[in-house]
Amino acid sequence: MDLSRQRELARHLADLRRESRPQSGLDAHLVPPDADTAYRVAQMVEEELGWEVVGWKIAGMKPGLQRQLRTSSPIYGRVFAPLIKGSPATVEHARQCSPIPEVEYQARLGTDLPPRAKPFSVEEIGDAVASLHPGIELAECRFIHDAAFPPMPAILADGAGSGTIVLGEAIANWRSRDIATQEVVLNCNGAERRRGSAAEAIDDPLVPLTWLANELSRTGIGLKAGQTISTGTLTGMLRPKAGETYVADFGPFGTVSATYA
Repeated sequence: MDLSRQRELARHLADLRRESRPQSGLDAHLVPPDADTAYRVAQMVEEELGWEVVGWKIAGMKPGLQRQLRTSSPIYGRVFAPLIKGSPATVEHARQCSPIPEVEYQARLGTDLPPRAKPFSVEEIGDAVASLHPGIELAECRFIHDAAFPPMPAILADGAGSGTIVLGEAIANWRSRDIATQEVVLNCNGAERRRGSAAEAIDDPLVPLTWLANELSRTGIGLKAGQTISTGTLTGMLRPKAGETYVADFGPFGTVSATYA
């Protein structure tokens, strides 16, 4: 895929984001041939938009979700300003592109993690986290989930389905709390829909965060203080309808609420 086609795809994806407009399928000549090309296009989308990157999302840390996503490795994407909101949050369903609410831990960085030759350790990443929050990622995809849904590299170019992050209050003394095994329940309009835990889905929020730090180090991008990272769904993927309110109950760590108006 030559540079001109990469740029053509980046401009198109940037337009879809600006207009909150999904589409069915993608012309074959615009589908990136591999993940590396797709991530280069995603960086071009950032350039085309000119929007500040205020965070990142991670998905597919374990084989089960990787199979659902049609990938053999974890994936990541940028979160753009101003798409980080405090709980309770409301979004307009009609302006969400193929929306999916996902219950996730959100980590906010207190220090930069720039590119370097030596891999980051989990301990180093933990020291770099200023706060850990319960949250909901209101993921979006610029491609409609129909028979023409394009291959995974097109989704990576689109930011791996990045959308809005909804944050709850920071978890006090999170380093000494049992984050991994805390059961989380997702309710929709008062009825339970899903439950899960970090141990089952991602092992621990620091595991995907360390993976991302090393991926962005390898590609020369790095992470910055103040950025918020959505560390991966604990409750799988759902298709919301207008008028639904999703409440993620993290037990002693608090609740987070998001409404699709």
